[in-house]
Amino acid sequence: MSNEESTYETVYTGSEVNIQYLQSILKKASIHSIVKNNFESGLRAGFGGGLPGQVQLLVERSHLEEAQKIVEATFSSENE
Repeated sequence: MSNEESTYETVYTGSEVNIQYLQSILKKASIHSIVKNNFESGLRAGFGGGLPGQVQLLVERSHLEEAQKIVEATFSSENE
């Protein structure tokens, strides 16, 4: 794990489409995020890893709480 990733925490795991949507919302809130796709990385390196279609969205620890609230607000209507 790189130094950059060690200052980040996973805020959401899901489909790439949901990740892209969340990234745009977080960007509007001035929260930087990075995407981690273990399956894709494994394929490129020549071995399997992670689950297909499951991507992680990471944010800086200092923004984790705010990002979690945004994620919950974004997807809470889906559960109703």
